[in-house]
Amino acid sequence: MQAGKLFGVGMALAVALGAGACTPIRESRGYIQDATLVAAVQPGVDNQQSVAATLGRPSFTSQYGDATWYYVSSVTGRRPFVRPRIRSHSVLAVKFDAAGNVVSSERTGIDKVAYLRPNGDETPTLGRERGFFEDLFGNIGQVGAPGAPGAGGRPGG
Repeated sequence: MQAGKLFGVGMALAVALGAGACTPIRESRGYIQDATLVAAVQPGVDNQQSVAATLGRPSFTSQYGDATWYYVSSVTGRRPFVRPRIRSHSVLAVKFDAAGNVVSSERTGIDKVAYLRPNGDETPTLGRERGFFEDLFGNIGQVGAPGAPGAGGRPGG
């Protein structure tokens, strides 16, 4: 009877460990937003130095147009051997005027994310299709041909 009880406890432990191994793994990516700090950034009051002191360095900044700092945050969940899925996503955009003062701050979520689906395995390019052997032997006779600049190992001809 003792062996049967031990076997039952072992089976229960194996099932519990097996079920625990399939729980999703939660990962935070990018900037980890604190709602209190985000709410502390106020238009007309803060400037670039105070925003940097409050929120830290941005994920990236705008290159054209108005000076804007972007703080990007994502939380993903994935199961073992499966591609991660986005659970939540938010972007905080803090815009500045020419003097460096905060003009506005706007939060957007996953509703503004654009999903791109590549078309096939190859990127279409202009030009002609070349085969393996043409790539391999295509330059034979092209480099160092008589009459070409640099022929015969002499610079300039």
